Amino acid sequence: MDYDVLKIVHVFAVTLSFLGFFARGLGMIGDASWIDSRLARTLPHVVDTVLLLSALGLVWMLRMSPFAAPWLAAKIVGLVVYVWLGTVALRRGRTKRVRIAAWVTAMATFVYIVSVAITKNPAGFFAAVG
Repeated sequence: MDYDVLKIVHVFAVTLSFLGFFARGLGMIGDASWIDSRLARTLPHVVDTVLLLSALGLVWMLRMSPFAAPWLAAKIVGLVVYVWLGTVALRRGRTKRVRIAAWVTAMATFVYIVSVAITKNPAGFFAAVG
C-alpha cells in the first residue's frame, strides 16, 4: 500500500475513533441506552484495530523505531493515558462526575496526541507556548 493512502486511512480512523468516543461520552452523560448496544460496543474495536494497524504500517514504512523518535514515544505514552482515561470514562468510573472528568481529560489528551503528530515535537502545541 502507498504511504499517502495509508496515512489517509490512519487519519480517517483517528477521526472516526474520536467521534465515536465523543458520541459515547455524550451518551454516557445522557444515560442513553444505545451505548450498551452490540454495535456501540463492537464498532470502536474495529475502528481502533484499523487505527493501530495503519499506525504500525506507517512506522514500518518509515523504518522508525518508536522510541528512537521522541515525538513518536510521546504519542505512544499519550495513547496509553488516553485509553486508560477512556476506560474510566466509559466503564470503570464509579460516579458520573468521575466518568465525565475522565472523558473531558481523555479528549484533552487526544488533542495533545494529535498536536504531537502534527508538530513532530513531544511537547506538541505546548512547544509554541514556551
